[in-house]
Amino acid sequence: MPGRLEPEPIPRRDFLGLAAVWSAVAAFFAAAIGSLRLPMPAVFPESNSKVKLGPPDAFRPGTQTHLPEQKLWVVHDEGGLYALSTVCTHLGCIAGKEKSGEFRCPCHGSVFSKEGKVLGGPAPKALGRLALSLAPDGQLVCDTMTAVDPATRLKV
Repeated sequence: MPGRLEPEPIPRRDFLGLAAVWSAVAAFFAAAIGSLRLPMPAVFPESNSKVKLGPPDAFRPGTQTHLPEQKLWVVHDEGGLYALSTVCTHLGCIAGKEKSGEFRCPCHGSVFSKEGKVLGGPAPKALGRLALSLAPDGQLVCDTMTAVDPATRLKV
């Protein structure tokens, strides 16, 4: 159309300069928003470390019951019930139970007895014994954050 003025195109150099400036501004604001999240933990500690394991009569005398979700074994011996953690005391790997009854860390080679005592390897101390109690509804409860003396048993 005659008489219509066409806008002059932006030179390439000016366009690239503006794109760089706007990219820097966007990156700055994205970093600022991200830094606002720093004071908040990304992973919250467990709000409840107590886990219901079921009725006590599910753990028969003379048995060892593996509960992989809780990373523990519930043992019922002549003294009563106790919970043995399978988390290796060296670096936190999960120790597996061998056919011999011993526990072995697959990552670093620590070996523990059936009772959790250190037999070899880099582990500095025995597998943890965890606190057991009975809930008001009669179910067995394990506190996965509370260690107890190895002689402690829950009488049922």
